[in-house]
Amino acid sequence: MATNWNICSVCDNLQITKYSEVWCSECDEGLCGECKDHHAVSNASNSHETVSITEYRKLPTKVLEIAQTYKLHNEKFELFCRKHDSPCCKKCVESHNDCKSLTDINELIKNVKTSNAFYEFEQTLLEVVENIKRLNTNQKENLTSLENKKRKIEAEIKQTRTNINIHLDKLQDGLLKELMTVEEKEKSKIQNLLTSLQNKEKGINELQENIASIKQHASELQTFWL
Repeated sequence: MATNWNICSVCDNLQITKYSEVWCSECDEGLCGECKDHHAVSNASNSHETVSITEYRKLPTKVLEIAQTYKLHNEKFELFCRKHDSPCCKKCVESHNDCKSLTDINELIKNVKTSNAFYEFEQTLLEVVENIKRLNTNQKENLTSLENKKRKIEAEIKQTRTNINIHLDKLQDGLLKELMTVEEKEKSKIQNLLTSLQNKEKGINELQENIASIKQHASELQTFWL
């Protein structure tokens, strides 16, 4: 990738600063409006496809970092070594003399965007996205279901407490009535006993008065025959 794809590489080489309007992946450089027009009619580049800088900047960073040329030799990648799983420029061939699987990189990448492998990768991503959406929907439904169950259980707990309170109120009323009945019964017994004691006390008082009167006014004979 060029050092700065915002600046037109051709103008930059002429020490002129102009902002890029398009990017050419074949040339691995940005082009201003004027250079873009020359690029489009030049025999060496009229078959190159360009993309606006605005769209190019939307590419993932890892894609933008992929170089089209080998920096050490300043040559475009033209071959691919399957043995070392790496792209090579013409000058790299010397270090790959023992490699029997050097392939023209243009043949290797030809129609890669319409290949079955690329299509299957896209389909796999679509399936993953659909699975994520489905899981997302399921989890949201689970949250809703959980909330509904929580509310139902809360209502049941409140109703159970209400029923318990009603039962306890009835139990309390019954116990209080029973307590009142026992109290009245015991009070009646005590009252009867008190009345009996009062009557006995009254009788004894009368007897004491009679004894005192006899002692004071009766004769010895009368007292003896009592």
